[in-house]
Amino acid sequence: MRITVVGAGYVGLVSGVCLAAKGHDVTCVDLQDDIISQLNVGVPHIYERGLPELLKSVLASAHFRATTDLRASIEMAEIAMIAVGTPSENGAIDLSAVRQCVSQIGAYLVTIPHHLSVIVKSTVIPGTTDTLVRKELEHSTGKKIGAFGLGMNPEFLREGEAIEDFMEPDRIVFGHEDERTLVRLEELYAPWDCDKVRVNTRTAEMIKYANNAILATQISVVNELANLCASVGGVDALDVMRGVHLDKRWAPITPSGRLNPQILTYLIPGCGFGGSCFPKDVQALRTQGESLGLPMKMLNAVLDVNRAQPGQIVSTLKRKLGRLSGRRTLVLGLSFKPNTDDVRESASIEIVSDLLRAEADVRCYDPLATENFKFAIGSAADAIQFSSDWRREVEWAEIVIIATRSQEYRELTSLRVAGKTVFDARRLINPAAVPLADYLSIGRRLS
Repeated sequence: MRITVVGAGYVGLVSGVCLAAKGHDVTCVDLQDDIISQLNVGVPHIYERGLPELLKSVLASAHFRATTDLRASIEMAEIAMIAVGTPSENGAIDLSAVRQCVSQIGAYLVTIPHHLSVIVKSTVIPGTTDTLVRKELEHSTGKKIGAFGLGMNPEFLREGEAIEDFMEPDRIVFGHEDERTLVRLEELYAPWDCDKVRVNTRTAEMIKYANNAILATQISVVNELANLCASVGGVDALDVMRGVHLDKRWAPITPSGRLNPQILTYLIPGCGFGGSCFPKDVQALRTQGESLGLPMKMLNAVLDVNRAQPGQIVSTLKRKLGRLSGRRTLVLGLSFKPNTDDVRESASIEIVSDLLRAEADVRCYDPLATENFKFAIGSAADAIQFSSDWRREVEWAEIVIIATRSQEYRELTSLRVAGKTVFDARRLINPAAVPLADYLSIGRRLS
């Protein structure tokens, strides 16, 4: 199929490259000339594991190209997939980029003789595609749905695992407002053998938000329970959650043994969720609910717990050590999760900011996200030393904080940490592996 993907951001680029890898003819459209130039020589402007290699492959096969010319791309396409950003604005998503994109597509549709299905890939609140997008297309074209197609195909991509998630999905959702668009979605994803959910666009939009809201809720409820465990004393929240994990509704027992599903990784105490999806999506769903007269008490609580959770690290250190002024502190991990350079809503921003307010001497390390973190934290970066060798910095540090769950930090157990304070905010290492250190973590009472 001939596909135009509008937006070469994280979702658009990954989707376009993966669709091209399955044999579709994909054109990715973006406004920025420098991004287009880079993509056409095989250099992605975002970090995602496996993306550079796959991009070069689809360029070599001539199944993928990038351009700034939306009109020329639309004239050849059967599907126009909208994958522009929907940033958060005071808790609500900003749909201005979607509206602008739809308006441009609609203007070109007036002169295009063939039928085109417009598919929303961007994350938009329930009711966006069948109202805002449809009305804008009908206004721009002077035509009614049927003369063009309309659908919604949400993404479920985890940063750092996006290529795998797209190529080996657990499900694909076909939101559609007309049968011809459903047929095209079926053809588009025919190479994938997985569960396929066929619903209207409003339901497709809600599936995406409900998915993220429930995962975020799991994280917050576990963190609230972990904080209670620490206050009660004599209870380790990680031991509690291990007991919970063994409930066969979480980890079914099969004839070949017990399953250990990935969902259990959301049931581990930590310093909160971040990134471009969970915070923004939960806030947007809350805002929509409140606009409809629903108080959204659960989602408010999820956000409140998450907002406060990074503060547990420095407050615990203060209770244990007293003043942190001048204490040599090493923060390991600046992105919101491993294997990404994304620092949006990262707990490390709050942790480092709290340390600086406490006048600690702070050094930081991250394999990918240092430059993005400097930009995010602003002028405060001048008070931080950023390192390229965290193992060397362990010698210098009095306090070592594991702020992301990167597997390389497990090496801490083989380094000299005797007499140091190790705060494992992600419950990555076994306390018994650092017996000579003062081990602290979320969900354990101070000894």
